[in-house]
Amino acid sequence: MSLDPNTLSAAQNQLDAHMREIIAWHFSPETGCPFWLDWASKAGWDPRREVKSFADLVARFPHFQDEWLRELQPDVWVPAKYQGRPYNIFETGGTTGMPKQRIGWDDYKTDYEEFSSKLPDEHFPRGAAWLMVGPTGPRRLRLAIEHLANFRGSPCYFVDLDPRWVKKVMGEKKLDQARAYMDHVVDQAVILLRHRKISALFTTPKLLEAMGEKLDLYEAGIRGVFCGGTTMAPQYVRFIVEEVLEGRIGFYPTYGNTLMGLAASAPLRPEDNFSVTYYAPQPRAVLRVVNPSQTGQAVDYDTWGRVELTTLTRELFLPRFLERDEAIRRQPRDPYPWDGVAEVRPFGAMEKTIVEGVY
Repeated sequence: MSLDPNTLSAAQNQLDAHMREIIAWHFSPETGCPFWLDWASKAGWDPRREVKSFADLVARFPHFQDEWLRELQPDVWVPAKYQGRPYNIFETGGTTGMPKQRIGWDDYKTDYEEFSSKLPDEHFPRGAAWLMVGPTGPRRLRLAIEHLANFRGSPCYFVDLDPRWVKKVMGEKKLDQARAYMDHVVDQAVILLRHRKISALFTTPKLLEAMGEKLDLYEAGIRGVFCGGTTMAPQYVRFIVEEVLEGRIGFYPTYGNTLMGLAASAPLRPEDNFSVTYYAPQPRAVLRVVNPSQTGQAVDYDTWGRVELTTLTRELFLPRFLERDEAIRRQPRDPYPWDGVAEVRPFGAMEKTIVEGVY
């Protein structure tokens, strides 16, 4: 069903207004961070005067370079208004070498409190314990999941996972080591599920499948699964929903990362045929699906393209970052009056071998 044009227009107006507020914040000496103030000085133009809409942003700003997050000291991203306030340092999850680092204060709390409204009490009972089986350590996800659980009145157990180690050994074709490590992680989760009353689970699709092989998740007390991972093709989603969760446990896949926060999935309908579509938390973040060779242009609906992220918060202005993912562009859908991204997978997945590890 098509959304009302007035609803679409209102969402676009809200995005443009929010973007102008964030541009003003990051490019004003009283509030902005050293990086963007220096960038504007060298560029020779003032975004506060020349960028009035999101379309202007796409036209005027180049792609944000991930090397800036690897090579520059974190202090260059501290807004003037946050000077003197200690910050969190979050790293990306799966890379080797020097990781991308994002600093932050409250964004992860805001992102996950908003996401909480997408989770029904039926599947995520307030006050009942959660279990996270996934990357903790320097990653934003650890604090975010615990905050989400606490926000809903719940405690949270954790089983740590080091995706960099898994990716390294799989890249070296040491599949026996990768399997042994995966078994080690899953065994820890199973022990907790057998000895503690836990009703909600966050994990990756592959770890969820492995846990489902060890025990009956519903009988163990799980009522809702909040799942994050790069690749979930329709046939795999169907396998998770019908075989692993047996249609008895709520399934809420998300697409997110340290730079964006998280995009919620629209509830699956029969006509979706298990194709999952994610919608960014606009206006705080915007996802576009663009032509890889002409990134200023969005692809047509129901067409594959590369995912481009723009993050618009007072803590982080990140324009036009090209993700290492590709997806199908989907039309707006209630309750999301903006574009969605579907069937997300690593960019170039059909042309080359991708090492995904436990995601």
